[in-house]
Amino acid sequence: MAKNFINGDAVRQLAALLDETGLTEIEYETGTFRVRVGRQGVAASVPVVSNALGASATPSTPASPPVDVAHPGAVTSPMVGTVYTAPEPGTPDFVKIGDEVSEGQTLLLIEAMKTFNEIRSPRAGTLTRVLIENEQPVEYGDPLLIVE
Repeated sequence: MAKNFINGDAVRQLAALLDETGLTEIEYETGTFRVRVGRQGVAASVPVVSNALGASATPSTPASPPVDVAHPGAVTSPMVGTVYTAPEPGTPDFVKIGDEVSEGQTLLLIEAMKTFNEIRSPRAGTLTRVLIENEQPVEYGDPLLIVE
């Protein structure tokens, strides 16, 4: 019979990452080990809006309509982490509204567990909307950009 083992160090590291990024939940899996850490009762000073699919996001401006993650041009987050719009602090963003992008072009970075992951364009087109800000925490499935 297999013995259940809780890796306390991993749980503490994930809890610290929640505090650092402001996220409400994080999940980590490797081999046979899987842990999900979340917090309840987090006070929010910004209202949360939900779209038809149940995904939530905080509005950046009152005039901007919520973006449906099912939008055909939506580039969504493949992971939980922190978004970086430029390769390094003080350098220009990878892309800006109006730029023509090619399939596979790097659009931004998402840092997760001290690893920077390139988020590449799934299609060629024009960048029409940027839905995130630099150093903003994101969750899996959050819409990031619109490429049409």
